[in-house]
Amino acid sequence: MSRPAVAIPEKLFFKIGEVCELAGVQAHVLRYWESEFPMLAPQKNRAGQRVYRKRDVEMALRIKELLYEDQYTIAGAKKRLTNELRGGGKLKVVGEDDGHAASDGSNMNGGETFAPPAYTSSVVPLAAEERQGLKQLAAELRELLSLLEQETQGRAK
Repeated sequence: MSRPAVAIPEKLFFKIGEVCELAGVQAHVLRYWESEFPMLAPQKNRAGQRVYRKRDVEMALRIKELLYEDQYTIAGAKKRLTNELRGGGKLKVVGEDDGHAASDGSNMNGGETFAPPAYTSSVVPLAAEERQGLKQLAAELRELLSLLEQETQGRAK
């Protein structure tokens, strides 16, 4: 389930279409993330078009990783990013194949992972097996949801 790192071209500014292509999401998704994540705030040029800098592209890739791969909610991803930025850690988007990402499920900020305060008062890193198990469970749930949607569509016809 791991993905290779995205190579961001050496440019000063990126248009929204370029960022969409790099991140693999549609423009409306990026615009929604901008409304939810204050740390993703591209400037606008004189024509009112969004212009993303390299750090904005890195932030979009990190948000996608948290939401799509690590299965965080919007609120959880927002809290995780806030903690990462407070910790002074530089955002770096790498895949686990690169050997730079931690294989024990820890993040780039000293091994802490997000845990909602309602469940625990301390932050406990997940073991690699637990993390892989959760990803497998999420994939199975998505597959079940797809089957249910197909059955519902079949009944509607």
